[in-house]
Order: sequence, then C-alpha cells, then structure tokens
Amino acid sequence: MDCIFCKIAAGQVPSVKVYEDEKVLAFLDIGPLSDGHTLVIPKKHYVKIHECPGEVLASVAAVLPKIAAAVLKGTNADGYNVMCNNGRASGQLVEHIHFHIIPRKAGDGVFT
Repeated sequence: MDCIFCKIAAGQVPSVKVYEDEKVLAFLDIGPLSDGHTLVIPKKHYVKIHECPGEVLASVAAVLPKIAAAVLKGTNADGYNVMCNNGRASGQLVEHIHFHIIPRKAGDGVFT
C-alpha cells in the first residue's frame, strides 16, 4: 500500500507524534494551516467516514477531546476547528480518514 499515513502509522515515515495508542495516532501536519495543526488518524486504513467501522471511529472520537485540549493549551490558541474531509471534492488530499485539529486565534485569517 502506498498510503503516506499508513507508512507514518507503521513508523516507516517519520512524524512528530502528539498521541499514540494501539488504534489511534495523532501527529503534527507537515503543511500546517496554523502552528500546532494536528492530524488524528486510525492506524488501520479507511478512506472515508462511511467506510470506517463504528468501533474504529469510536476509538478516534474517544481521544479527540484529549488531543484537542492539549493542542489548545500547547498553542495558547483562542479556539480550534475539528474537520474531516471525505473525498477529493471536499478537500481530502490523503485518502486515509483523518481529523484535523486546527488551533485558531481571533482574527488569524486562516480560512479567509
């Protein structure tokens, strides 16, 4: 498989890990929209939310609050976005389900 996120999860490609357990990995985005932009993925390969088993999504969802809180604290942000793009038309560039945690500061212009 030629999935960059699978390679990161397998330790074949280096990353700056933020969180890891047996099912989930969180790491810093290499093309961040803001400092601390973090990606949260299931270690097992699925492309879109509707293709991912509920128990796998539950594992990811269970750690999102903890990771988001750490990103918020670590970046001293005013808030954050949690996003998941599904399919090229929505902006999904890597075909492995992933959630973006994007730290935001008031007036940062990230999405303008």
